[in-house]
Amino acid sequence: MKTIKRSTWSLPYFVFLLIFVALPLVMVLVYAFQSKDGGFTLENFIRFLHTPEDLHTFGYSIEIALITTVLCLLLGYPAAYIMSSSELSRSSVTVLLFILPMWINMLIRTLATVALFDFLRAPLGEGTLIFGMVYNFLPFMIYPIYNTLNKMNRSYIEAAQDLGAGPATVFMKVTVPLSMPGVFSGILMVFMPTISTFAVAELLTMNKIKLFGTTIQENINNGMWNYGAALALIMLIIIGVTMLFSDADESSENETGGLI
Repeated sequence: MKTIKRSTWSLPYFVFLLIFVALPLVMVLVYAFQSKDGGFTLENFIRFLHTPEDLHTFGYSIEIALITTVLCLLLGYPAAYIMSSSELSRSSVTVLLFILPMWINMLIRTLATVALFDFLRAPLGEGTLIFGMVYNFLPFMIYPIYNTLNKMNRSYIEAAQDLGAGPATVFMKVTVPLSMPGVFSGILMVFMPTISTFAVAELLTMNKIKLFGTTIQENINNGMWNYGAALALIMLIIIGVTMLFSDADESSENETGGLI
């Protein structure tokens, strides 16, 4: 009986990636540099640079994404640290409670948040938007940090303690550097979807605040595919640059961690 090569089993995944990942990206690239008559043009990008409203929306979206990421990090790191260092908090039930929101659709969670603010009669605006963003994406910050801390080699901490390092020194010199891969993963998992989301902003502000994802959606819905594709490509470039810097920082931290 003829044996099937392992590479053959990867063919369905290759076809899937080609159709549902590579092809849409190629289409975005083609449409972004295409004029209405089908010719090559840079007009879509020039239009973006000469549209103050879209530039402001783009900058504001980055600002909201940065605020959300920082707040998620400030709230998520202590939670992940407590979960990984406490015997009681290591229970699977506690971990489940933190990651359970990830199993629920984001729109459902957002609608529940809107209902909560309606019940409290809180005005919907920037504050509710940031709260909803943090609420939705906080588990994506906690879990990778917790996973890294939980798998961290405890011998480094014990060695530092044996050398006379206090709890604060051990935390800053050992725990934090070794947890950086999880921190970088959490930052990417929060920043990238936050900068491109639109449904959360629409629901939590009743369309009072528009993010860049909403601008892309509006242009595509109105039939302006070329300009919408150009805006999407700009966002993809920003996300790609962020990933490149994060990969470089993570590699640097891993090399440093190996010298400890």
